[in-house]
Amino acid sequence: MLVKRSNYRLDFLFVVVVLVFVALISRLAFLQVIQGKNYERLADGNRIRLIPIMAPRGNFYDRNGNAMIANRPGFTVSIMPTSGPLSDDVVQKLATILNMKVDEVRQKVSQPSANFEPIRVKSDIGPDVVTKIEERRSELPGVMIEIQPIRSYIYNELAAHIFGYVSEINDTELEEKKAAGYKSGDIIGKFGLEKVYDKELRGSDGGNQVEVDVMGHPVQVLGKKEPIPGNNLVLTIDANIQKAAEDAIDKQLAYLQARTQFRRAKAASAIVMNPKTGAIIAMVSRPTFNPNSFSTGISSKDWKVLNDNPYNPMENKSISGEYPPGSTFKIVTGSAALELGKVTPEEKILDTGKHWIIPKTNADGEALGWINFKEALTKSDNVYFYEMGNRLGIDNLEKYARAFGLGAVTGINLPGEADGLVANQRYKKKVYDEDWYLAETFDAAIGQGFQLVTPLQIAQLMEQIANGGHRYRPYVVSQITDNNGEVLKSFGPEETGHIDLSPATLNLIRESLRDVAKEGGTAGQVFGNFPVPIAGKTGTAENSHGDDHSWFVAYGPYDDPDIVVVVLVAQGGYGASAAVPIAETILRAAFNLPSQP
Repeated sequence: MLVKRSNYRLDFLFVVVVLVFVALISRLAFLQVIQGKNYERLADGNRIRLIPIMAPRGNFYDRNGNAMIANRPGFTVSIMPTSGPLSDDVVQKLATILNMKVDEVRQKVSQPSANFEPIRVKSDIGPDVVTKIEERRSELPGVMIEIQPIRSYIYNELAAHIFGYVSEINDTELEEKKAAGYKSGDIIGKFGLEKVYDKELRGSDGGNQVEVDVMGHPVQVLGKKEPIPGNNLVLTIDANIQKAAEDAIDKQLAYLQARTQFRRAKAASAIVMNPKTGAIIAMVSRPTFNPNSFSTGISSKDWKVLNDNPYNPMENKSISGEYPPGSTFKIVTGSAALELGKVTPEEKILDTGKHWIIPKTNADGEALGWINFKEALTKSDNVYFYEMGNRLGIDNLEKYARAFGLGAVTGINLPGEADGLVANQRYKKKVYDEDWYLAETFDAAIGQGFQLVTPLQIAQLMEQIANGGHRYRPYVVSQITDNNGEVLKSFGPEETGHIDLSPATLNLIRESLRDVAKEGGTAGQVFGNFPVPIAGKTGTAENSHGDDHSWFVAYGPYDDPDIVVVVLVAQGGYGASAAVPIAETILRAAFNLPSQP
C-alpha cells in the first residue's frame, strides 16, 4: 500500500516537472520566434542612437551682397542618455571641467530626452575643454563632444536691433511651438529679424545613426542624413552706411558726455530710408548689445549689466522709443494752416518774443519781428506757430497729424513698434478727466505737450514731403533666398497711405526746408556749403525728465530725393548742435562723399 502511494506521488511530481518544462519551452519559443524581432529592435535601441545634426541657420546679406550674419563650427558638450541618470561624481567632474555650477549641470542632464537624443550641456567650448574631456573619457560615461553650427554676428553690435539674436528655446516657447516641430534644445530667434523669420531661417536638421558602447560613447557611424541649411535673408541695409551712422552716433554721444553739460546723452537713434520705396538703408539704436553674447547662452552677470542699464539697451529706440517731436512737428502744423487757408504765404505776423494771448515764448527769448511762413519755418519760430495753432484749433491739428500717419504704427516687420500719441481732446478727457485748454493747443502746434512720436514715424513724415505725399510701409528685407541663391520671395514698395497737399503748399514747405540747410537757416552752419543740396528741419524738444531732446530730419538730393535721414539724441540739447553733425556724417556716407577731418 505504501509503495502504491509513493508511485502516485512520483507520477504527480513527474507531471508537474513536465508541465514546468513545457511552459518554459513555450515561453522561450514565444520570446524567440514570436517576439524575437521586437526584442532585437529593443536591444539595438540600447546600442544604436540617432544623434541629430543641427541645420545651420540661413545667412543675412546686406543690399550689396556682403555677409552680415553667418555660422561657424563650435564644440558642444552633450550627454548621451544611458540606462540611468548620471552619478553625482560624474556631474561634479563635468561641472569642474566646464566651469559651471553643479546644480546647473544637474538641471541640464535631468531634462527628459526625446527618443534618446543627446542632452546639450554647454555650447561653444574651447579646445582646452575638449582635450580635458577626451583625457578623462573613461571617467565620464555618456559624455560626448558634438560639432554644431554657432550663430556668428560678424560685425558684433552692428545693426543688433534689426538682426536680434538667437538662444536656446525655453519651456514656455517649447509649449507654444511643440506642435510646429520644435523640441527641447533647439536654437530659435528671440528678437528682431531672427525672431520674425525664424521659420524660414531654421532649416531642417539631419542626423547620424551611431553605435554606442555601454558607456554611451559613439563607436561607429552606421548611417547619416545631411541637414538642410535654412533660407537666407537679403536686406535693404547698406553695411557701410549702417557703420557710418553707428560710428557717428557713438562719437557724438562720447563728446556730449565728456565735453558738454549733456552728460545724460546716452540714448540715440538714426534712420536712413529711401523715400521712393520705404526701404530702410540703416537703422541705429543706442545703447546697444552684442548678439553674439546670446548665441551660446548669456551669463547671469552679462544679462544683469544689460537689464540694469536705465537706458535699456534691448529696446530699439528707432521704433519703440516715444519722444515729443519738437519743431519737426511744425511741418504738420504749417501744412494744415496753409491747406485750410488759416494763413497765406505772404502774411506777416509780429514776433515780439512771446505770443500776445498766452505769454509763451521762443527759445532763449528770441524775437524775430515781422515774419512770413517761409521765414518762420526756416528759423523755427515758436511764436508764429503758436498763432497757427490758435487759428487751427486742436481738432484740425489732430486731423493733419493722423493724415501724415502719426499716432499709428508704420507696419515695419520688426517686433515692438510703438504707435506714439497724437494730442487730442478725447485723450485728455479719458486719462485725466479734464477739459482742453488753449495753452495745450499752443504746445501741440510746436510738437510739445501730449505729442509723442517714434523716430521712424518722423522718417515717414519727411518721406511724404520728399516724394509728394506717398506713405510707404518701411521694410528691411528685400528677398528670401535658398542655399543655392534662388529667390523664394521678394519684397518691395507697399503704399499704405497718402496725404493730399496742394502743389503750392508742398512747394512752400519744401522751399522752407531747403532754406533750413542754407546759410542763415538753423542747420546752415553745417550744410550751407554741403556738396549735395539738402532740405531739413531741426528740432529741440523739451523733456520733463531731464535735458532737451535733439532732432534733425533731412532729405536729399533736394530736386530728386532718394535719401531721408532722421537723427534723435535723447537729452542732447539743441538739435542744431547735437543731431545735425551726426546727420552730416551719415549723408556723406550715403552720397559717397569724403568725410570731414
